[in-house]
Amino acid sequence: MNARLERKLQLLAVVIALGAISGIVFNLAQGRTLASAMAVGMTYGLVMSLALGVIELFILDGPLRSWLHGLSFTVNLFVRSAIYAVVIALIQWFRIGETVAGVPIAGVPMKITDKVFWAGFAYSAVLSIVMNLGLGISNIVGYRTFLNFISGRYHAPVEENRFVLFVDIAGSTGLAERLGGIRIHRLLDRTFRLLTLAVSDYRGEVLNYVGDEVIVTWREQSGAIDCRPLRCFMSMRGELAQASDQFEQEFGVVPRIRGSLHFGPVIVGEIGDVKRAIVFNGDVMNTTARLEELSRSVDGGFLASRTAMERFGAKPPFALRDIGPLPIRGREDSIDVFGIEGPAPA
Repeated sequence: MNARLERKLQLLAVVIALGAISGIVFNLAQGRTLASAMAVGMTYGLVMSLALGVIELFILDGPLRSWLHGLSFTVNLFVRSAIYAVVIALIQWFRIGETVAGVPIAGVPMKITDKVFWAGFAYSAVLSIVMNLGLGISNIVGYRTFLNFISGRYHAPVEENRFVLFVDIAGSTGLAERLGGIRIHRLLDRTFRLLTLAVSDYRGEVLNYVGDEVIVTWREQSGAIDCRPLRCFMSMRGELAQASDQFEQEFGVVPRIRGSLHFGPVIVGEIGDVKRAIVFNGDVMNTTARLEELSRSVDGGFLASRTAMERFGAKPPFALRDIGPLPIRGREDSIDVFGIEGPAPA
């Protein structure tokens, strides 16, 4: 099972569990405490969450992903909410909950004047809109950042051990001159959308986009599992390779990426007022940036510090070579690094 499918199935399981709980809560709020009523409520929650989860994860976040991302925030929210509303209405109209739970019903479909229909529809629709609004906001700021703001995790600065991955688009200056301002922006947007698919697959967190560069981080425990940062970088290259024909047709060029990986303590905390942000500071960030600069002149186009490599709990997923110590601009001491065997893919 690939990482993307595994992640989606895990999310679907969580959505189904939450749906069942919300169905029970709805019945309790309506004063229905009989076992049959609870069974019906839970069944409605399971069926709706299963249907909406499959649509969201495997259709809206699948074949329709690119089309939806081309819409404005408001239109995207309206389209998603409308789809959810139609699915919810159909499930309740045909009384799927009673049918699946085996509870006798007077007739099918439910009458349009039935208060139970409208109460259930309104409850489910409001939850769907709130959920889509939350998804939309989390897509703008990043869902982990969104959760961290809500929980206040970094309201006071803390020190965390983190893997930091810098990924840079090779030759972006020349591409900008060749393509022009508007087209290079579209190229960067298309490229970053593909790269963040790999980030999601390997549980990374997009910290920032800086010009032609994306910065990704993992907390120590998460990133050490199965060499996730390394697999993420190679998956990024795989995504670009799969989309090479589309890039050639639209832009006449296929973007290539370089990268660097380091590990160590970083200071994480909220900063600012009007446009508050969660920022990362420390020597690890600076060193990773310097390693990314050095990756431009090595075969394979990738450098990982020995410090990062020693934190992994598994064997690297591809062949690496020990380059040894390299001088780092701005540091008195050099740093031991590894590189990818062979040249970077063209």
